[in-house]
Amino acid sequence: MSKSLLIISRQAPWSGPGAREALDIALAGGAFDLPIGMLFLDDGVFQLSTRQQPGNLQQKDLGANLQALPMFGVEDLYASQRSLAERGLDTAELNISVQRLDDSALTALLDRYDQVITL
Repeated sequence: MSKSLLIISRQAPWSGPGAREALDIALAGGAFDLPIGMLFLDDGVFQLSTRQQPGNLQQKDLGANLQALPMFGVEDLYASQRSLAERGLDTAELNISVQRLDDSALTALLDRYDQVITL
């Protein structure tokens, strides 16, 4: 049986390659039916915002990649409740559905996965 993998995405969408790399790893792993979950933490929650304007930075929108995650079998999507609140993001303005987790639930989540990658 494959080991489970949790990918923690902590970077804002356009602050460097981390956000794109986290999505690429999740999509690739999902294509091979690996048990993968993805956690958006700290500035990584900005990836979930519908208010992104990547055209202003001459970048491509990550929204389509995020919405493809469930189609690739990556259905366990989580976000830190604290990170969302600190950055003023409401569930209604997220481009995908995620489970909001408080700090104690985040600790329990980390214990459920065999391997954790943070980008």
